[in-house]
Amino acid sequence: MLELKDIYGGYDKITILNGTSFKVPRASITTMIGPNGAGKSTVFRAIFGLLNIRSGQILFDGQDVTRHTPKQMINHGVTYVPQGRNVIPQLSVWHNLEMGGVTARDQSKVRARMETVMDQFPMLREYKNRKAIELSGGQQQQLEIARSLLLDPKLILIDEPSIGLSPNLVQDVFVTLQRLRDQGVTILMVEQNAKAALAISDYGLVLELGQTQMHDDASKLLNDPKVGQLFLGGHFHEEEGAA
Repeated sequence: MLELKDIYGGYDKITILNGTSFKVPRASITTMIGPNGAGKSTVFRAIFGLLNIRSGQILFDGQDVTRHTPKQMINHGVTYVPQGRNVIPQLSVWHNLEMGGVTARDQSKVRARMETVMDQFPMLREYKNRKAIELSGGQQQQLEIARSLLLDPKLILIDEPSIGLSPNLVQDVFVTLQRLRDQGVTILMVEQNAKAALAISDYGLVLELGQTQMHDDASKLLNDPKVGQLFLGGHFHEEEGAA
């Protein structure tokens, strides 16, 4: 579904991605791991049209989308859930959810889709009149994922969904992602809890210094001694904008 071919890019004169290449199969969960500053979040910005790409090619469903704008990527069926909580605290759950479909031309379809999404996330229907700030961290994360579904995406880019969540809430979020995968949505995830993320993923890739060092079945990466020693003994936290 998604393919990056030899992508070079960065910020101003600083190059972060140094020939990044990998593929993301359809209807799968792929987790990207690596040390701080490896370029994981930058990969998302490149895909979503938020980065200056100097060379290389990005293909989505066989179409060249290199340097397409975020609006164009949304129209192609790509949504992006960035790192950290991005709900609007003083707005209700319902109005936060509405924000996910604000760019759609046909608002009647958005309304119908909101009902479908609330069926998928019963908590949203139960708390739809509550302010987002009143939700727990895990509930806010589910609201963000639900909001990303309003445009019926083919691919979701989700950056560090477990930040600030208890282990039980992390598991709830991962179950949600698996359910979406089973419904045919493709997910590319960056996650600080590499071991737990790979355990629920189909594929994994290791990024270092803006290059793909390993790309294999998630189960093989979990059992690889080198990956285990370098990346699975602890957690990562890539600061927003650091990579």
